Formats: sequence, C-alpha cells, structure tokens
Amino acid sequence: MKIGLIGLQNSGKTTIFNALTGQNVEITSYSTQKVEPNLGIVKVEDERITTLSTMYNPKKTMYATIEYIDFVGLTGNKESSDAFGGSAMGLVKTADALALVIRNYEDPMSGDEPMPIQEADSIESELIISDLIIAEKRLEKIASAKDRGIKDADMVIEEKALEKITAHLNEDNPLRTLELTVEEEKAVRGFQFISQKPLMVILNSDEDRFGSSDDILQKLEENYKAIEFSGNFEMELNNLEEEEATEFMQDMGITKSARDRLTAFSYELLGFISFFTVGTDEVRAWTITCGDDAVEAAGKIHSDLARGFIRAECFSYGDLIKHGDEKTIRENGLFRLEGKKYIVQDGDILNIRFSV
Repeated sequence: MKIGLIGLQNSGKTTIFNALTGQNVEITSYSTQKVEPNLGIVKVEDERITTLSTMYNPKKTMYATIEYIDFVGLTGNKESSDAFGGSAMGLVKTADALALVIRNYEDPMSGDEPMPIQEADSIESELIISDLIIAEKRLEKIASAKDRGIKDADMVIEEKALEKITAHLNEDNPLRTLELTVEEEKAVRGFQFISQKPLMVILNSDEDRFGSSDDILQKLEENYKAIEFSGNFEMELNNLEEEEATEFMQDMGITKSARDRLTAFSYELLGFISFFTVGTDEVRAWTITCGDDAVEAAGKIHSDLARGFIRAECFSYGDLIKHGDEKTIRENGLFRLEGKKYIVQDGDILNIRFSV
C-alpha cells in the first residue's frame, strides 16, 4: 500500500511523516529548495502474524508494509495548473490513497490562526483544477482528431467519459464522487486522475488543541474521512523509551501510536483486508481489497498461481487459534477446498493449488 502525504507548506507534513516512519527528515518552514519527496516504508504491526510466527517458527516472517510518500508542500494557488511537478507527479499517481495534512496550530512564521476547513477545501480545489486541465486538453486532442476524420468506437467512449468528468469537475466536485460505467472507467484509467483517489484528512493539532477539536472534525467529516494527530508530540515519542512513551501517550489520551491509528484508518478507507500464508519456510501477510476472490488473492502471491489456479486450501486464523493446530482443524471439518469464485475473508489462511 502506498499513501501520499500532501498539504500546504508549513502544514506539518514532514513532521507527520517522521512520526509515522521513525525517520528524522529535516523540517524547514516554507522551504522552496527541496522538490523531491521523502520516502519511508513501515511494517504493519499485526498481532496475528506475530502469533502465527510463534506457532510455525518459520525461517522468515513477512508483515504487510505501507510506503509513505511525503510530497513537497503545495502553494494553495487555485490557478495552478501543476499541483505536483516533475517526478512527483509520477509518484503521486502510483499512490493508493492521499492523506491531506492540514494545520491546526498557530503558524510559527506569520502567527496566523489555523483555518483547517478552508485549507482542506482549497487543496481539494487545487487537485480538481489539475484534473480538469488534463481532461480538457485530452478533449481538445479528440476534437482535433475528429476534425481530421479520425474516429473509432474507443474514442467515442473516451470522449463521453471525459465530457462527464469535466462537467463534474467544473462543479468543483472530486472524481471519487463520480460514478462511471465499466467501459468509461477503462477508457480513462490511464490518466490516473488525482481527485479520483481516496482521500483522508489528517488534522495536525498542537498539544493544546489536540482532543478539543471535535467540532472541526465533525465539519471535516461532512466531506472527508478525517483523523486527528498531534504531529510534534507523535514525532517526539519516537525518541523516548517504550515505558516513558506509554506514560506520555496516556497523559494525552492516546491509546495507539500515529502509525497504528493511520494504518487501521487507511485499511478502512480503502476497504483492505489481510490473508495469510503459513509454513516452516515463511509466514506472511498479504493485502487485498474486500470482495476479492481466491484467484485475485493468488495473483497477489504470484501471477503463476492465478494463471494456473486449481483450488485454494483454506482455514481461518480464528479457528486455528481456537483449536490449536491444523490437525484438529481438519478433524473438526473446518479445513476447506475453495474454488475460483470464493470471496476471501479477512484472516483467511490460504494455500494455493495450481498447475502451469
């Protein structure tokens, strides 16, 4: 899973990035020098994988991972035609979701009070404009091609989809709220529109405001999925011993780290679940989308497993913990052979039978 951190300059994006990844990337106010994003990969802590590793004692244990991409701060200029420049645009298009960091503390440079609702809406508009420019340019090229007598069925579908998209964007609506037909979705998939990506908002509060911003969160949640962090506090926790960090978290009313909370939040937003493969060689977590079938799950492991899929040997993590071992699971009739159309459930343990 890849999550891109975006936000205005001085919103605390890099502070949040450091809190999530445990890195110590330099934080500078309104820097215009650095244009390349910061990258960090973190392990998804899953107690189920830890337990399975203890049970199977494998040579290797592989947790799921999340890659965080900390992009350079946006300007907030609604007239901008390029929200992300250079190689950053290519990276943002590969992200599974965007996390918009908005400031909820006094600006240390100007002393301005935070305006989180307006800030979120401003950046949303910037992303919409960026997509609108792309869609309009493509429509111009299609019109030019038609003037030269070039027209086919695929172009007709693409043009119809883009006209629907531009109408939606012109009403200041992000594309994630637009329903397209399967054909239309396929026709415009290559554009990877930014406002089509799932978006979550991180309300980055100072310690004084943290926990007292329910009204702001409620307002944000009218249009976005929102969560509150205290970025500076969370980053400082990385430098503390575990016992001391736990005490400080209790004082702030925080039960889980920013990393764990954002991981759970992201899985919920994206509709992701985990299935597992187990054995003496490796215990591993795999991330798929809720509703994926056994063949799609097999493809996550290796394309050959999907191509030559025969059956999925399947039992659940919950049953394994309840009965203690695979032998007892079989004796209780809880070991199953599932076909291609089986919808994989969170916590399933799979072994794919295949032939290529």
